[in-house]
Order: sequence, then C-alpha cells, then structure tokens
Amino acid sequence: MTLDAKTLAPEKASLLAYAFLTTTAACWGANAIFGRLAVGEISPMLLVSLRWLGVVLLLAVIARRQIARNEDTLKAHWRYLAAMGALGYTAFNAVYYVAAHSTTAVNIGIIQGGMPMFVLFGAYAVYRTPVTWLQVLGAAVTMSGVATVVSGGSLERLATFRFADGDLLILLACAIYSGYTVALRNRPPVPALVMFAALAGAAFAASLPLVAAEAAFGALAWPSPRGWLIVLLTVIFPSVIAQTCFIKGVELIGPGRASIFINLVPIFAAVMAVGILAESFRLHHALALVLVLGGIWLSERSRRPGG
Repeated sequence: MTLDAKTLAPEKASLLAYAFLTTTAACWGANAIFGRLAVGEISPMLLVSLRWLGVVLLLAVIARRQIARNEDTLKAHWRYLAAMGALGYTAFNAVYYVAAHSTTAVNIGIIQGGMPMFVLFGAYAVYRTPVTWLQVLGAAVTMSGVATVVSGGSLERLATFRFADGDLLILLACAIYSGYTVALRNRPPVPALVMFAALAGAAFAASLPLVAAEAAFGALAWPSPRGWLIVLLTVIFPSVIAQTCFIKGVELIGPGRASIFINLVPIFAAVMAVGILAESFRLHHALALVLVLGGIWLSERSRRPGG
C-alpha cells in the first residue's frame, strides 16, 4: 500500500512524515560521527563508492521485484534519476566526507542546520513558493547560528572570513543537497524504495571516476577492519534508512516543511559527538544551536494550516 498526502488525512500524513523525518535526522546525525571515525580508516572517495555499492547490492536483493515492476517508469526518467543520484548522493557525500577531515562532528551537525534555509529560497526560485517576512527573519537567525559555529564564536574571525576549510565544504554540501531536496518535488511516480534504488545505482556509477582520481593522486586508502564496519554502518543508517524515510517524508508534506526536520541533525550530531567521540561542546556551539532552532521556529510561525 502506498502512503501519500492524497490518500491520508492531513493529520495522519503529518504524523507519519514527522516519524519518517525524525528518523532521517537521527541517521544523518550519526553520519557526522561516521565521517569523523572514517578519517585514517578509509579514503573519502572510496567510502562514498563502497557506501553506494553496498546500497545497490542490498536493494537488489530486497527490492528487485518492485524495481522490475517499475522498470518502464525508471527508464522514462533516467536523465532525472542520473542527475539526482550524482548530485544529491555522490557529490554531496564526497564533499561531506572530505570536509570531515578538517572540521569536527559537532560543527558538521550544526552547520547542516542551515540547509532548510537553502531549501526555502531554492523552492521560491524554482517554484515561486511564497516566502513570508517571518521566514526571511527565520532564515537570517538560522544563518547567524551557522556563522557562529564556523567562526568559533569569534567576531574577529567572522570579520576576516577565515573559516575552516571543512566548515565551508559543509556549506557547499548543504547547498548541493538542498537542490536535490527541491528537485524531489518532481520525482517520478514510483515507490520510495524503488526511487532510492535507482538513485543509489546512479550514485555508485558517478562515484567511480572520483575513486579513479583518488587512486591517480595516490590518495586511495583501502578500508581497515574498522573502516569496513564504518562502510556497513553508512550503508544501513544514513543511506537505506535515512534516504528512504526522507523521500517518503517529502512525498507526504513537501520539501519546504520536510527540510525543517534537518534542524534536528545538529542536536543528534552534537549529542553523539560528545558521547561517542568525546568532542568538546562549548558555549558558541550552544548559542549556535539556539539560533538555528530559534530561526526555524520563527520560520514555522508562518506555516499554519494550508502553509
């Protein structure tokens, strides 16, 4: 049975979407931890490629019949699927894992909190989705939270724009994934798992040139035993579980509202980073979280029934 906003009561659709998207945020928070744990255990491009290869192999087993039933639809939309997989999955994760070499998991999680603002204005630019003054204010407050964390709470550093390379790369990754999120509105009419399988296949194919380049530059590092465990965890949590839930959440409540839940990523990432990686959580991190979540609260104030 397919679940969508057209066949469900609005309240039930919203509750289901909240469950899907909260699960997504928790898994993406874990991905920040996996990215940091992978440093020194496996090279970033190889991690991207093995991650999507693992997803393809897994879905070939559990979703092959659904994929076969939707083969004609997938073929008709192959250009869209190839672009979405290459950008939303391969490019995003390549930049993300490279960034993890030069910033902390706490920073990665909090900076991702600015992604809904990219989605908000992307949806306006592409679909002319109305933007209210409260949403603009919320965007400004949220981005001030991002600026707080990438500057380390230093006004002098902010003024001279000397951000860490990893922080800037995470901002780039957020922009890439926001474009993917906005484009999901036009996805072909296939089940979420089938959609994800097609995108994963495209992502794996797009990752191969990156692995070749990594090898050519002498930067390829095969996974250690711990690296193989990280690959497995990234296949299961931020890949299969998170992406399938995210596609379904967007289907139920739309990209604008769904992107709001990305603001839970900083909370999950910060808690996991402190608890698992023993990273420090400082005053500017707390301030950034307040600003990011406060900005999204302001933005949501304008999204009342029918918003």
